[in-house]
Amino acid sequence: MFAEVPTPIPARMKGLNRAEICDANFIEFVRHWRGPLAAPPASGAVQPGSALDAASLLELFESQLISRHLDLMARVLRVQNKVFYTIGSSGHEGNAMVARLTRHTDPALLHYRSGGFMAERFRKLPGMDPVMDSALSFAASREDPASGGRHKVWGSRPLWVLPQTSTIASHLPKALGTALALEAGRRLGQPLPVPGDSIVICSFGDASANHATAQTAFNTAAWSSYQKLPAPVLFVCEDNGIGISVRTPPGWIADSFRHRPGLDYFAADGLDLPTGYGQVQQAVEHCRRTRRPTFLHLRTTRLMGHAGTDFEVEWRPLEELCAAEAADPLLRSAALVMEAGLLDREGVLELYERTRQRCFAAAEDADRRPRLQWLEEVVAPLAPYNAEAVRVEARRTDFEEKRQQVWGEALPENQPPRHLAIQINQGLHELLCKYGNTVLFGEDVAQKGGVYTLTKGLLKAFGPRRVFNTLLDETMILGLAQGFANMGMLPIPEIQYLAYLHNAADQLRGEACSLQFFSNDQFRNPMLVRIAGLGYQKGFGGHFHNDNSIAALRDIPGLVVGCPSRGDDAVGMLRTLAALARVDGRVCVFLEPIALYMTKDLHAPGDGGWLFPYPAPGQAVELGEGRIYGEGQDLVVFTYGNGVPMSLRAARRIGQAHGWQVRVVDLRWLVPLNADWIAGQAAGARRILVVDEGRRSAGVGEGVITALVEAGLGGVPLRRVVGADTYTPLAGAAQLVLPAEDDVVAAAAELAPAR
Repeated sequence: MFAEVPTPIPARMKGLNRAEICDANFIEFVRHWRGPLAAPPASGAVQPGSALDAASLLELFESQLISRHLDLMARVLRVQNKVFYTIGSSGHEGNAMVARLTRHTDPALLHYRSGGFMAERFRKLPGMDPVMDSALSFAASREDPASGGRHKVWGSRPLWVLPQTSTIASHLPKALGTALALEAGRRLGQPLPVPGDSIVICSFGDASANHATAQTAFNTAAWSSYQKLPAPVLFVCEDNGIGISVRTPPGWIADSFRHRPGLDYFAADGLDLPTGYGQVQQAVEHCRRTRRPTFLHLRTTRLMGHAGTDFEVEWRPLEELCAAEAADPLLRSAALVMEAGLLDREGVLELYERTRQRCFAAAEDADRRPRLQWLEEVVAPLAPYNAEAVRVEARRTDFEEKRQQVWGEALPENQPPRHLAIQINQGLHELLCKYGNTVLFGEDVAQKGGVYTLTKGLLKAFGPRRVFNTLLDETMILGLAQGFANMGMLPIPEIQYLAYLHNAADQLRGEACSLQFFSNDQFRNPMLVRIAGLGYQKGFGGHFHNDNSIAALRDIPGLVVGCPSRGDDAVGMLRTLAALARVDGRVCVFLEPIALYMTKDLHAPGDGGWLFPYPAPGQAVELGEGRIYGEGQDLVVFTYGNGVPMSLRAARRIGQAHGWQVRVVDLRWLVPLNADWIAGQAAGARRILVVDEGRRSAGVGEGVITALVEAGLGGVPLRRVVGADTYTPLAGAAQLVLPAEDDVVAAAAELAPAR
């Protein structure tokens, strides 16, 4: 056992913050260390029964010191405005063992206390410098190799560390999704970007383990294990016993997870390298060998507060702070290094100070490097769009043989005009023919073929490895999509109803759409998310099946949202969305108007006015390009989705009543809105109507009107026909809260005479 740490006395503490106290404690501990000395071991374990050898101990200690001095540097230089992040890893340096015992090709999704892990993983590839790379990230330098100066993240493309921001537990679903996708890719015969026997590492804190997003990942891991589905994910719960200021009840994590079915529990001491090393090794080897979800409960402590702005002395008892500081893992590691004869006191202190100087020198250097200066630089990786490459990909037709295998002579373009549901189904068949790495999944999409039969026949045509049901959990569906994308596939997840998206929206907002931004476009998770939604269903109503709230999708940076109103447009848009995902790595949403799925007529029963021929391969709808009905200038109507056939019927009545020539403009693309195209369609208009089936607040119509006003068209007489700010009720009452054809006609009549 190593020597006791001197308890700081008030005189010694006077004027020092907790970071300075931890620093001083280490130096004093080493100076006064009087433990046994040994000759440097040639090889073998540093202690009897330990799996840790001398070389590994010394390197782990060096990685721990790097992590600690990065923390200390950040506290000092933050007040000088040279670094911009102070959530540290002090007390968690034992996670370096996880890095040492895994491979750099094991994908890692880490929480923010992972300095030790990163310093150790950098050893896996020669020529990489964890100190300089971290300093550039702390300084928000444009040269930061992880994010290009957009955030302090632990990330590295060469080391397969996918960058995470400070969102709590939201990375767990995609970590599990990556593990499931790794195994699914092997079964599909898809080339994987990492070795087939890789495991996925996902770290988080004890407080985060309580979060609903974490629990959905644990539940799905157990659900998968119960069905004997391989899911080689190593959940690393770094338990320091506190979340900011809220204590975790003693024993809570162990009792919650030790006997959880389908989740294999291991405990390890992250404060003691010889003890913890073999325990971590057992967990890693178990996960890799069995391909089962594994929970590694790693004991840690928290030093220096939650972040630089957390003055623990104001709310945490001094005795508790001193006890935490006495358990500092660096003290134990230093004692071990000296006991093993690897370094003497002077050698440890020299290494400690040399590491300090290295971190400060790197930080000063990083502070002199350029930072992001212009908006164009900031957003460059957010939403890449190579228009010509996307156009070519969307129109690519070199998969005819596969189409023949699926349809034979009954190719969809040779069939009679069909309605929206049939053509979406045919379009999905086509995408799975075109892209052999595509997987389609969601609730009820396989044997049943979807609630509205839009995925009917896909399971039979492409098999259960490419078309499969998931458990009822939208958060995990989107996490699984990110995982498949991480492993090089093109996922098409289905969210059964728009209302079901909202409890899972952060998987798009905070995770999927942010990855390109925070990795400086080094990592991508392309996907095409299908969501059935909007109102006007008859006989199957209520809020959850008629949700018209689009606002949650409109402000997600980098997202693309398309909304077709007719079958041929749907096919052309699906081709473009898949091309955007494949070429530019984009996250795309296809919002399908449920009420139009089976619509066949436009003006009168039996007229077949809403049936259209299937567009042959080689045709596509370009991003931002709407559809125009008519060339009139007396009234221009902007709309989308259900509003399109409604506005066309109203346009006929308006023309008959007022003698106007009416043009109806189907936006088709809701995010991003093509403001220039919208303004071009409104140029010369005598009157404008915006028909928006969404809610009045934050609906698409607001974006259309803003585009018109900013284009200098605010003086044109204008009305908005829009849904009410309410939930959708059941039965006929639903029609009271949604725009109706009569409302469109009435709004047109209210418009002022032409100028």
